[in-house]
Parts: sequence; structure tokens; C-alpha cells
Amino acid sequence: MKLYTRTGDEGKTSVIGGRLFKDDIRVEAYGTTDELNSFIGQAVTQLDQELFADIVGELEKIQHELFDCGGDLAMVKVSDDRPYKAKQEIVDFLEERIDEYIKEAPELERFILPGGSPAAATLHICRTVTRRAERLTTRLQQESQTNPIVLKYLNRLSDYFFAVARVVNARLNVRDVEYERSALVFRNGKRKEDKRDTK
Repeated sequence: MKLYTRTGDEGKTSVIGGRLFKDDIRVEAYGTTDELNSFIGQAVTQLDQELFADIVGELEKIQHELFDCGGDLAMVKVSDDRPYKAKQEIVDFLEERIDEYIKEAPELERFILPGGSPAAATLHICRTVTRRAERLTTRLQQESQTNPIVLKYLNRLSDYFFAVARVVNARLNVRDVEYERSALVFRNGKRKEDKRDTK
């Protein structure tokens, strides 16, 4: 089996249901989930397999889910014989884990900078790449048909990476790096309510 096919030499790639230019928003969206998957793999290699056995297991689970999401994003047309793979249950799982990790990490009062331990820093990279994937998927969803669960999943996944990065630092007894000009923006670990939204 050859790794190269030459079929993309003119700037197009195959998706599920056709061919698109490689800079098409759909290709950008699922390509960014692939980029994210690679950073997750890097994070796994930086985590002690015993101390972080739960997190490593979850990250590997997420890698498979991102493959599913990438497949859904690459699908130009959905059909009965090829349905979407990402389901609501993967969003629900992330919410459950976020709620637990918020309890484990020290109470948050100020904005923090990406960093602390190497693994936490990589998880913050995962968070920001997830946000980019979310922005691209938002654009795609406005222009074409796609699985709405993927957008919800990416939105929740960035919060998951933030929560997990803080837990990793906490378990390693490494302090989060607070943004030095940050006001007190969190109450009981949650973002303070914006007065503009209380009407």
C-alpha cells in the first residue's frame, strides 16, 4: 500500500460524498479536529500513567470521538445507510466530568494563563485548538448541512480541557499561573454573572 495517491496534486481532496478544494471550510473544520487529536496524543505522553490513569483513559476516549466528529464533518450528505456518528451522550459525558473536575481543582478567582506543568500547558493548547475547530464548524453549519452535535461537543470539549489542565497542575502541586492584571472574575469556581445579562 502506498501512502501517496497523487489524487490531491491539484488541490482537491475526497470527502464523504464528493471532492472539495483543500481550503474549503468543511476540510478546514475536520482538519482542525485532526490537529487537535494530535495535541491530545502529545498530552497523553506527558501524563504519568498511574497518577492520571482516569484522565489518560478519557483523553483516549476523546480521540476516538474526535475521529467520529471528523467523519461527520467530512460528510457532504447524510443518508440512512451512512448516519452521523456523534451522539448527545458524548456531550453529556463531558459535562459530568467537568462538574467533577471543578470540585477537585483549587477554587478559581482570577483568569489564569496557559502553563504550570508541561502537560497542563499542552492541554491548554488543546483548549485553544478546540475553540478554533468550533469557530470553523460554526461557519460550516451556517453554510452547509452538518451534525449539530459536533458543534455542541466542541463547545463543551474546550471547557473540559480547561478543567483538566487545572486538575493536572493540582495533582502535581503546581500552581496555576494567574493573570496578574485580572480582577476577581470568578465566584465559587464559576464565572461571575454579567450584570448586562440579568434583565
